[in-house]
Amino acid sequence: MSITVTGTIERKGFGKGTWALVAENGDQYEIYAGAPKELLQQGQKVTVKGEIRKDIMTLAMIGPVLEVQSFDAD
Repeated sequence: MSITVTGTIERKGFGKGTWALVAENGDQYEIYAGAPKELLQQGQKVTVKGEIRKDIMTLAMIGPVLEVQSFDAD
């Protein structure tokens, strides 16, 4: 399922750590491995277009896994 989400990038301290996108409405998405390094900056406000991956599970389990296709920093 493709979605567009606006929110803030946060580093979560589960295991080795994972990156999350916390949407303006409070929903939280785990950013799938391989996302652009320019996206992964603590506190950065972004709009991300991507695909929800329902075919994988992660150790952090902080929310749906979002595979980033593109993003714009606000």
